[in-house]
Amino acid sequence: MKPLTEQEIRAAFVNCTKGAAKRLSVPRDLADRPWGDLDYFGWRDPQAPDRTYLVTELDGRPRAVAMRCPAPASWQTRRSMCAMCVTTHTGGVSLMVAPKAGKAGQQGNSVGIYICSDLSCSLYVRGMKDAGAGARLHETITLEEKIQRTVANISAFVAKVTA
Repeated sequence: MKPLTEQEIRAAFVNCTKGAAKRLSVPRDLADRPWGDLDYFGWRDPQAPDRTYLVTELDGRPRAVAMRCPAPASWQTRRSMCAMCVTTHTGGVSLMVAPKAGKAGQQGNSVGIYICSDLSCSLYVRGMKDAGAGARLHETITLEEKIQRTVANISAFVAKVTA
């Protein structure tokens, strides 16, 4: 992913108003993020732990999605698998729900996905972050194929939000 500015991130939201995008908390350390190793940039709002955000590139343009999920204290303690990166965690996967874009979202329609609670899928896939013993299933596909699968899963989720 190419590095993004705060303004680019705020302008990329597809499922919230411009006013809501302007008010949400964007991390201040954008320059320190490992952009070259990210398939998407995700973070949890420090002022509202039940709110998370995801930004990815689709068709060469950034697309951002606002989501809700359980606060960290209520994470599950059973082993679950992330639908984005296929990493299993004990207590590290949460159901994140995004309102759909446009009129459908205004009517209360949403899309959910089970994803790594810390939104670090890209780092788990690349082996840069460890989710514990048995977190990665033994697969015969290459790292590049795992990355492509993760990107395809992210793209499919964002497409469901914008559909």
